[in-house]
Amino acid sequence: MKIRCELCFHRCLLGEGQTGLCRARGNRGGAVVPLNYGKLTSLALDPIEKKPLRRFRPGSLVLSAGSFGCNLSCPFCQNAEIAAAGPELPARDCPPETLVHTAEQLRGRGNIGLAYTYNEPLVGYEYVRDCARLARQAGLCNVLVTNGTAAEGPWRELLPLLDAVNIDLKGFTESWYRRLGGDLETVKRSIALAAQACHVEVTTLIVPGENDGEEEMRALSAWLASISPDIPLHVSRFFPRHRMLDRPPTPVETVYRLAGAARENLAFVYTGNC
Repeated sequence: MKIRCELCFHRCLLGEGQTGLCRARGNRGGAVVPLNYGKLTSLALDPIEKKPLRRFRPGSLVLSAGSFGCNLSCPFCQNAEIAAAGPELPARDCPPETLVHTAEQLRGRGNIGLAYTYNEPLVGYEYVRDCARLARQAGLCNVLVTNGTAAEGPWRELLPLLDAVNIDLKGFTESWYRRLGGDLETVKRSIALAAQACHVEVTTLIVPGENDGEEEMRALSAWLASISPDIPLHVSRFFPRHRMLDRPPTPVETVYRLAGAARENLAFVYTGNC
């Protein structure tokens, strides 16, 4: 019997033993289960600015955890070794209680909480939810770095547990999003809902020849400003990665030019990797 995963817009229809497009969820025993639950591939105490978050608890550190899998297929992925991997990837077992306890132990070093990041954390939705609940009970912050492609129901359920999110808005055309295996309207909805619930910052990676037009940036930033002109936008520089090794890095002047266009609509625009 086939069952449908309802976590994101792909709505993968899975037979017994099959794994979804994200490589992190599968039909096991007639139920959709997170194959990456409690499986960590990355764990580090990072500056909050690295997420990137510039206007949420600046100067603090956050324990950042990642697993494997992603529900997009960006050819420029900077963490493809974990995001494009599945259960075959070596990972350490770390149940929610252990992760939250580790975060508490690091308070003395300046840790403010947990960041779910590195791969797409929402393909392991249940783990993020369970960790976030325990972290909230312990007085720790919850930070999420996501591509924003979760279905509306799970997203609404998670938002009350989050203190800050950074959402990738990878461009502002449906054609670009389709090439990445994504859906622009889903991401826009996620940003709009998050802005009602917690601190939100947005990141746009500028890929030469793809999403580097000034008019697109003006449209993107104007839409963000329609939610709030105070939403920080990070305009980030592309470097050759994954399946885009043939592309040159984004010219620094292009990043600055597009950041200038975004500042026509937004109060806080930052440039990254320049």
